[in-house]
Amino acid sequence: MRRFATEMKAGGELAGIEFGDPIKPFAAVWIHATGFNAMTYQSMLAPLGLRQRVAALDMRGHGRSTMPAKPGRMKSWHRYRDDVIEWLEKEAPNGVVLSGHSMGATVALLVAGKRPDLVKGLVLADPVIMPRVYYFWKHIFPPVTWIANRNTLARGAKKRRAEFPAFREALESYTGRGAFASWREPFLADYLLDGIDRVDHNSAQSEDQTWRLTCDPKWESATFSAQRNQPWRALRKVRKHKIPIIVLRPNRSSVITPKVRAQIILMNQALMMKGVRGTSHFLPMEAPYEVRDALSAFIARLVERFTLEEDSDVSRSLSVRRRRA
Repeated sequence: MRRFATEMKAGGELAGIEFGDPIKPFAAVWIHATGFNAMTYQSMLAPLGLRQRVAALDMRGHGRSTMPAKPGRMKSWHRYRDDVIEWLEKEAPNGVVLSGHSMGATVALLVAGKRPDLVKGLVLADPVIMPRVYYFWKHIFPPVTWIANRNTLARGAKKRRAEFPAFREALESYTGRGAFASWREPFLADYLLDGIDRVDHNSAQSEDQTWRLTCDPKWESATFSAQRNQPWRALRKVRKHKIPIIVLRPNRSSVITPKVRAQIILMNQALMMKGVRGTSHFLPMEAPYEVRDALSAFIARLVERFTLEEDSDVSRSLSVRRRRA
C-alpha cells in the first residue's frame, strides 16, 4: 500500500491510497461513505493490486485530505463529484472502473453522469438514491423536505464525540456498537488509522494526549444534509452512454427502497441489481468478497478485456484435488 496526495485547484491536497504496479495506469478507483476514509476499505481492495493498479480517495473533509471543508457552503455532493473529476483528469484521463459505498457510490454515479468519458464501468455498493419527488422538492423548495424528512443521520453526526484521550479508547468505544457492530475485522481498526489523528503537542510518550476525528462532525452532518443531488439524471446519462453498471443492494436496511429499486431496473434494462443476503447498508464491511468479486469482474471485462467465457470467480479454497491416474 502506498499513500499519495494530489494538489487541487481549490487549495490543499486530495489524499488517497493505492495498490499495484505504479507504472501501470489506474484500473479502478474507490470512493468511501460519509464520515469514513480510503483506509477503511484497504483490506478489501489490497488483493486487487496483485493484478492491476487500484486507488481509494479521501474526499475533502475526510481522512488525510486537506482541501477546504466549510459546512455552511455544502449544499450537494456535486462538490465531491467535481473533486473526483479533477483528480481523474490529472491521474486517470483514459478512464477507470469507478466504485464506492453509500455516498461514495452516489458520487461515482454523478461523475459518470457528468463525465462519461472518464468512467469505464460502475460498481456501486448501496448508493444513496432517493425517490424522484424527494429531489424535486430539494431543488424547488428545500423547506418542505426539512419538515417532512427530518435527517436523523445529520442530527446524530453533529452530536458525535469528536475527541478521545487515546487511540485505544476510540477503538473500544466503537467496537461492537451501533453501526460498527456488524463489521468484520480489520475494517474498524483501519477506519480509525485515518479516522482520528493526534492533535496535542505533547511528547510521543506523554500520557496526556488528545485524538480528534479527521472528519469534523459538523462537516459530516452537512454532508448528510446536502441532498440537492441529481442521481436520476446521472442514471439517464449512464444508460445513454451504455456504461456497464452493477448495484449491490443489501437485503436489510438498504437506502434503496423496493419501489426505487424497481424504477432503477425499469430505467436501465442493462443494469445489474444484485441482492447481497445477510447484509445491511454496511455490506462492504460485512461481505467484502462480494464487492471485491464485482470489482474484479469489471476489471477483467473492461480493463483486461477478458470475455465472459474466459473470466471466472476467484477460487476461495487453496486445496488441490489430485486426479487419479
